[in-house]
Amino acid sequence: MKTFIKLLLLVAGFSVNAQNSISGTITDSNNNPLEQVQIYAQELHKGTTTKEDGSYILRNIPKGKIKITFSYLGFKTFYKIIEFNKENITLDIQLQESPFHMDEVVISAPFNKLQSENVMKIESLSAKSIIKSGATSLVEGITNIPGVSQISTGGSIGKPVIRGLSGNRVLVYTQGIRLENQQFGSEHGLGINDAGISNIEVIKGPASLLYGSDALGGVLYLIPEKFAAENSKELNVSHRFFGNTLGTNTSVGAKLSSESWKFLARGTYANHVDYKIPTDERVTNTRFNEKDFKTGIAYSKNNFTSEVRYNFNRSKLGLPEEGVAEQSTSRTLLEPYQAIDNHIISSHNHFFLGDSKIDLDLGYTFNDRQEFEEHHDEHEDDHDHDHGEEEHEEAALRMKLKTFSYNAKYHFPKIGNVEILTGVQGLHQTNTNFGEEILIPDATINDFGVFTTAYYSWNRNTLQAGVRYDNRNIETERHEVAHEEEIHIFEAVDKSYNSFTSSLGFKTSITDNFVARINIATGFRAPTLAELSSNGVHHGTNRFEKGNNNLTNEKNTQFDLSLEYKTEHFELFANGFYNLLNDYIFISPTGEVEDGEPVYSYLQEDAKLYGGEFGFHLHPHPLDWLHLESSFETVIGEQDNGDYLPLIPANSWKNTLRTEFDIKNWMQQGYASVTLKSTFSQNNIGPFETYSPSYNLINFGLGGDITLNDIKFSTSLSVNNLLDTKYINHLSRLKSDEILNQGRNIILGINFSI
Repeated sequence: MKTFIKLLLLVAGFSVNAQNSISGTITDSNNNPLEQVQIYAQELHKGTTTKEDGSYILRNIPKGKIKITFSYLGFKTFYKIIEFNKENITLDIQLQESPFHMDEVVISAPFNKLQSENVMKIESLSAKSIIKSGATSLVEGITNIPGVSQISTGGSIGKPVIRGLSGNRVLVYTQGIRLENQQFGSEHGLGINDAGISNIEVIKGPASLLYGSDALGGVLYLIPEKFAAENSKELNVSHRFFGNTLGTNTSVGAKLSSESWKFLARGTYANHVDYKIPTDERVTNTRFNEKDFKTGIAYSKNNFTSEVRYNFNRSKLGLPEEGVAEQSTSRTLLEPYQAIDNHIISSHNHFFLGDSKIDLDLGYTFNDRQEFEEHHDEHEDDHDHDHGEEEHEEAALRMKLKTFSYNAKYHFPKIGNVEILTGVQGLHQTNTNFGEEILIPDATINDFGVFTTAYYSWNRNTLQAGVRYDNRNIETERHEVAHEEEIHIFEAVDKSYNSFTSSLGFKTSITDNFVARINIATGFRAPTLAELSSNGVHHGTNRFEKGNNNLTNEKNTQFDLSLEYKTEHFELFANGFYNLLNDYIFISPTGEVEDGEPVYSYLQEDAKLYGGEFGFHLHPHPLDWLHLESSFETVIGEQDNGDYLPLIPANSWKNTLRTEFDIKNWMQQGYASVTLKSTFSQNNIGPFETYSPSYNLINFGLGGDITLNDIKFSTSLSVNNLLDTKYINHLSRLKSDEILNQGRNIILGINFSI
């Protein structure tokens, strides 16, 4: 952290040029001034809002071409690329009303266009939407995006699934850098709290061109909350209560900004007991607690901006092995359980060079994962561990994963309607064991990739294409581990994997209201350390896992077709995909038993996935307060040998009736919603899976922004599984023990901003 700050100060010392500013007035179509319109320059990490008379001013802008975005709820988002070559620019804007959600700038795509202009169809979900849905975790919240689901272990552990692909096939980015946290395990969660997250973007399909290996199935891109507007400060306190788990989630955040410097910090604590099923019983040891701290500092001066962020997350997660056994509302974890520390440090920088610019992202992540078996004393986990020598002896499995990552991109000067960028990405990673047992060996992994992509627009058409080369090298040490009178041997591995990937996308506006997107992209994934070399009992999954040193790259080619028809009061969409996977890696039982657990090993088979998402959004005139949204999603996964792929979500159909309202002067942006989510039976099951019956869930939501005297706050009420329906989701890891999913859950939330 000190090194990053010194770097900022050093670069700032070379900044001596005069500063630019932009100012003006923002009105609606009737020339009425709009207050609280957000003006934001994403590249500069800075913004402001309009005053009561619609006026604004944004200072301290470097020379060159800068994208400024103007957004306001209920109006179409407007952005303009402005060339700043004089000290003051005046820009007055008239925003147009829109009944649909704001058209936001896509951060995860290379050219940061508005979604309406982007060649790829990228879904976005705000953190506010997750709170409104009453989700217990971040991953549960993003399942509201069509085509996204989760592999869950109770309410605490969730793995994102994008169109049937999960694990290391879905790459997670946070704070602009890739998250590495031993994600090979299905019982390994993200280790990130939703507090301090502004938006989540999801790329559904291979994104290896942009992000390299592990982006074969898609990308989950977490965007941190913005800093405060220039020369302002904010204090935020929020609290949520979850009736089913008697859970609490409390978060306190503070922000302070000047013209050049910005600072924020947020602390969050969450605590839950065992979740209750509709039979009024609790599932033993699904309790968990989480501590999360996020902070950031940003600097902007002349032709340089930088943002440094740090996130610490400590999660203690119970692993249910006995099903519905001991009934308790205790918050003390039983064994087995996980204790996980995540440290994430990132440096996000922009260098403006007139008509071109350089983006540089540096990251360091440290994941300390411990798993404790049942033979330890159950009272030892009632306190936080200090990582001393005693704990090294207690943890059955302890792995420390350290990852340094880098991502540098150069944006060439724009030539007419052509934009080009090229870049390099990579990481250096080490895995070290400290526990009594070893599941995967000590190892060193190095990634390096180079890529280029271009964006060309003409008339109503846009074309984007790119190519990339990657190399991944994996080296491990040889280990001999004695366990229960047997010796588990980890042979040394020295493997190198290479791949070329490419993508081609075309977007066209067939009419003013009808847009089509066609994309074809290739992706790849090198085998993970676990798939190559694991040799031991994985207690989180209750099986003995054996790696396969002969595995080769997974490669895929996906074709996407996206159609959108949108008028002022009606929106219709249809997204279809076909994904061809070569050498798909999966784990399969061998029929053997070792150390008292069934043995599983890794195999490869060609496969394919196909399906899509379809739906509409109706906003009838003149009933401006009424919204009807409907979406259907389906995915089928098949191996070439005729078997279905495991862990494929069942088809589902979601219908939401939502109203929006204001009540005089004391409630603004009020909402009420009723959602019916119908999940169909899953008959297309893998060889070692069982059939899952259909079910229907009803959810209810109510809330808004309230003003009482001079006190302003927002509140929300959610009731999930309103009818206390008995069901088991096909992707629940507790399904094999016939353990029901969570029953009715009433969630109350309140948020104060000062």
